[in-house]
Amino acid sequence: MSLINSFFNRYNSKRLKQIEYFKKNPFSVQEATLIDLLKKAKNTEWGKRYDFGSIREVEKFKTTLPLQTYDDIKPNIDRMRNGEQNILWHSDTFWFAKSSGTSQDKSKFIPVSFEALKKCHYRGGYDVLAIYAVQNPKTKVLTSKTLTLGGSHDINNQANKSRSGDLSAILIQNIPRWANLIRTPSTKIALSSNFDDKIFRIVQNSVKEHVVAFTGVPSWNMVLMKKILEYTGKKNIHEVWPDMELFIHGGVCFDPYRQQYEQLFPSANMHYFETYNASEGFFALQDDPKTNDMLLMLDYDVFYEFIPLEQIGKENPETKTIDQVETNKNYAIVITTNAGLWRYIIGDTVVFTSINPHKIRISGRIKQFINVFGEEIIVDNADKALIEACSATNAIISEYTAGPVYMDDNNNGAHEWLIEFEKEPDDLKRFTEILDRSLCTINSDYEAKRRNNSTLRLPVVHSMPKNIFYSWMKKRGKFGGQNKVPRLSNDRKYLDELLKAEVSYSI
Repeated sequence: MSLINSFFNRYNSKRLKQIEYFKKNPFSVQEATLIDLLKKAKNTEWGKRYDFGSIREVEKFKTTLPLQTYDDIKPNIDRMRNGEQNILWHSDTFWFAKSSGTSQDKSKFIPVSFEALKKCHYRGGYDVLAIYAVQNPKTKVLTSKTLTLGGSHDINNQANKSRSGDLSAILIQNIPRWANLIRTPSTKIALSSNFDDKIFRIVQNSVKEHVVAFTGVPSWNMVLMKKILEYTGKKNIHEVWPDMELFIHGGVCFDPYRQQYEQLFPSANMHYFETYNASEGFFALQDDPKTNDMLLMLDYDVFYEFIPLEQIGKENPETKTIDQVETNKNYAIVITTNAGLWRYIIGDTVVFTSINPHKIRISGRIKQFINVFGEEIIVDNADKALIEACSATNAIISEYTAGPVYMDDNNNGAHEWLIEFEKEPDDLKRFTEILDRSLCTINSDYEAKRRNNSTLRLPVVHSMPKNIFYSWMKKRGKFGGQNKVPRLSNDRKYLDELLKAEVSYSI
């Protein structure tokens, strides 16, 4: 063990004890978090409006403040971006993370306070290293370089020092000095707004570095790794970086990409570490290498509530606190944070796989589902069914999206799947049948609609041209960074766009 690793592990001992404490005392830690947030913001505009100073318990908080969506708080955020302060949070907020928009706006701008950077986003990154270093005492991550593929947008200057950009760009811009010593590429390259040029420059510069780890969204990192092999002429990444040991990933489910990565990194010493780091906060991380379930981090100045999925769409949906959730149920996440997001519905759905301690997996998005016929297919169902179909037909998937085929006078409805294969299935018809059968096994509502073709007929599966999803994402201005291909949609907008798309980008 190096001296740096030894020192790091000793320094971590206090932090690891804190993690053990919130595992054993989840509700008391969460309650204390909420009371502290209310105390700090009691003199803000919102604190006065809702009399934060009088709230001493969780239930009163839930009955006093309404649930919020981005459209609800957008007028306040617009004021903050124009330079007004002390509205949602007590400290000055100058940074806003740009993320996918709503039905009314192309983009959302999520406030990122100094406290959110320090006590949530960066604490999450630190905890990833802390847990990994304990599990792998001979790691070289702390003494070598980690490759980061950040967002592709400029840091845009607004009025009164207010600035916005992808979360990854904001994190790189404000990263602590010690972390910059073990990161590549340079900040200038990492923050470049031209994704194609950035990829090229990262490849040129990074192959000269001693890289042992990399971070980011699996889909875009796949593009980068293929470019590195193309540039170097090597067969796999370990021929480029022999000591490569770790991929810290998040943003999308990793399982559909796992087989491709195992081909790129054919080593038993390669580790994959999943995180849940959104524009709104760092929420969870994988603490056990044997499972990709993630530990919900309860002491990051984020107070959690969870809406049972069946409550979504109701006028006053019920919310559960951390002591009330159950395993194997879908919940929409509601957060209250140290960036001034109060009872904010983030849009993600999760399933608890354990409540002692509280571990989750992301099951999808509130708006990413297919339920035209009452089948209630979510992203988690789709990922699992596709993995089974791939395994049975020796296929590998690069990207996919799916949506409904509406009923007409001659046909029942169906689901249409547009799939870009890295490796085509042995038999596409058999792939389709196994996909359908797996969905029936996973989802009883889908099974009922498929019985005797009563409502739904067999899915329609298309094998799409290579790189069509990247071409489409680029055309939509959603290229690189934290942008993700929408997996499921309850209408045909994405399907029809893709079926008409032309490939204009090649790997």
